[in-house]
Amino acid sequence: MAKSARTAWGDRAEWAGFFVLLGVIALLAPHACHSAERPPTDVCVYGATSAGVMAAVQCARMGRSVILLDPGRHLGGMTSGGLGATDVGSPRTIGGLAREFYDRVLAFYRVTYGPDSQQVVDSHGGYRFEPHVAERVFEDMVTDANLSVRRGAALAGLMKEGRHIVQADFSDGSSVRAAVYIDATYEGDLMATAGVRYVVGREDNATYGETLDGIQFANHNHDFKVPVDPYREVGKPESGLLWGISDEPLGREGAGDKSVQAYCFRMCLTRADDRLPLPKPADYDASRYELLLRYLHAGVWDALRLVSWLPNGKTDTNNHGGFSTDAIGLNRDYPEADPTRRAEIVAAHVSYQQGLLWFLSHDERVPETIRHELAAWGLPRDEFTDNGGWPTQLYVREARRLLGEYVMTEHNVRGRKKTDQPVAMASYGMDSHNCRRLVVDGRVRNEGNVESGDFPPWPIAFGAMLPMRRQCDNLIVPVCLSASHIAYGSIRMEPVFMMLGQAAGAAGALAAERLDAVQSVSYRKLRARLEADRAVLAWTAPPETTVAPRIDPASLPGIVLDDEEAVKVGPWAKSTTPQSRLVGTGYLHDGNGNKGEALATWQTTLPTAGRWQVILFAPPNANRATRVPVIIELDGHVQPPVYVNEGDDSFAGRLPLGTFDLKAGTRVKVTVSNRDTDGYVVVDGLQFLPLPPVEPTAPQAPATPPATAAAPAPEKGP
Repeated sequence: MAKSARTAWGDRAEWAGFFVLLGVIALLAPHACHSAERPPTDVCVYGATSAGVMAAVQCARMGRSVILLDPGRHLGGMTSGGLGATDVGSPRTIGGLAREFYDRVLAFYRVTYGPDSQQVVDSHGGYRFEPHVAERVFEDMVTDANLSVRRGAALAGLMKEGRHIVQADFSDGSSVRAAVYIDATYEGDLMATAGVRYVVGREDNATYGETLDGIQFANHNHDFKVPVDPYREVGKPESGLLWGISDEPLGREGAGDKSVQAYCFRMCLTRADDRLPLPKPADYDASRYELLLRYLHAGVWDALRLVSWLPNGKTDTNNHGGFSTDAIGLNRDYPEADPTRRAEIVAAHVSYQQGLLWFLSHDERVPETIRHELAAWGLPRDEFTDNGGWPTQLYVREARRLLGEYVMTEHNVRGRKKTDQPVAMASYGMDSHNCRRLVVDGRVRNEGNVESGDFPPWPIAFGAMLPMRRQCDNLIVPVCLSASHIAYGSIRMEPVFMMLGQAAGAAGALAAERLDAVQSVSYRKLRARLEADRAVLAWTAPPETTVAPRIDPASLPGIVLDDEEAVKVGPWAKSTTPQSRLVGTGYLHDGNGNKGEALATWQTTLPTAGRWQVILFAPPNANRATRVPVIIELDGHVQPPVYVNEGDDSFAGRLPLGTFDLKAGTRVKVTVSNRDTDGYVVVDGLQFLPLPPVEPTAPQAPATPPATAAAPAPEKGP
């Protein structure tokens, strides 16, 4: 029998009410954390890397309760762990707390040594610094934010309910219950423990339609320049391979694998009189360096040539060439290893690198000139004082990478795909160190090096820091974020990590305020907060119509030699681009081709004794080479090569090559080459600038040793 109209309407009303209730629940669900009960801590940051410090500082400045934990004892990760020559990219992309950090570094040198001091000059605007100065700045920022920091606390486990992290337990016996967790480690340990998806190694190019991922053998920079036999007995494969060489097949170009780009320690060295001697590892084994010995005897000595000078005569010494500080292949287990295995791998890297220095300075089979050169070096007495002068942070260039809500790929880097939710800018080239050392056609070869910088700065998506909601709803990952191997090669720079850390801290604070899922944070509010805190979220190229005035060489102080006065070898071309402020009528460029064939050489004699700074004029542009080799000869004595980043616009086209104490009549020869460069090489002129004498520094300031080698501008090779 049919229902009455009243009864039918009543049923419909009940159903309507039910659906309204469902709608309300649906609206509230995305904004609700696992529990309505507020945890004792708003945000837990694990990993006191540069990103972790900035994440915690940002949270604290937004009024949220936050705790910062780290397995180690030091703040700042690689920034305070030896990477004192910042891989800047474009300084105009660096904002927010990262900009504050570098400004504080510069202020330290100005206050400590005086605004006109050599230390300020050598700090390159705050982008070059001694490790202990970087750590002091991080400590000051943490103190100013009144942050709670727990050191020596390694992650021991997580309590998770559904997709929500409820509690984190640590090796010191402590536990933290927080609304939001930020994994700022280089390894992604909290992320992995939370059970979210991640990847280790290199994707196949086909995975995302890329060109520079997977196995890479086309770029032979940092490879062996001459054939070297790989076998224990020369010419006898049956004798086995020398130490450090893998018997893996080369594989297909672009194929994915589990290989990880090599790690090393960024060594801080000095020639100061009170230096600590180079240490000999307890397990020293000279056979590990037989391959290097053969390379030296073949006439190639470049293993320690990537030296960036820091204030007070110290260095940031990085990997360079076919056999150097990168322990290729030694790190393959590291990303997913347990703490015990990780400690073994770190110790193996220490032994390898210290053994390398000992071998080069003591083994009598090494040419005497090299042993003599190494004998002048040691470890600074005032750096890493709790570790015998040796860096405490291994350079973990890449470990796990999140598979999150948004995956950054080569298409993002090249501007073919853009996000509408940027949280930071990347501006460094796509960079990967070698991953494997193999035998190819009977000779030893390195594989995996990539250096590509032919693109402008580009934005990093908010979603790249977020796991998929169904896997975890209160975790943010600013360091091991969601990116392909080759896109990560542009992201993985310390200034970018700082900016991503700040963005993670701001997002975490907003999520904790309302007990939201991190995936539900309003991007509009996040962007407003970041911009209020001076973050840079977009790139604006200089106007193309700007016509810059030419510079008359005669109007500049010192000795100025235009590009027209250089002795040129190879296919140089002339350009008169009106957007560049040029010395004379134009500049030379190599057309980004014929690599290794173009040379430009200037020679002059200095009329007076004193301190002279050498400056290369090279108008900057995003398409410029990031590692241009320059050779300086003083009275016929060849100095260590200087590598300059011609794409770095922080010097306004005036790239410092070094400061030298020279006698009157010194003959100076400067040669710029385009060998193994990754973009356009340009030369616009050379300046020899006389400087006033160095005033004595305060008694507490470390003495600056004589400038016996050129101080390169920011170069390739993070």
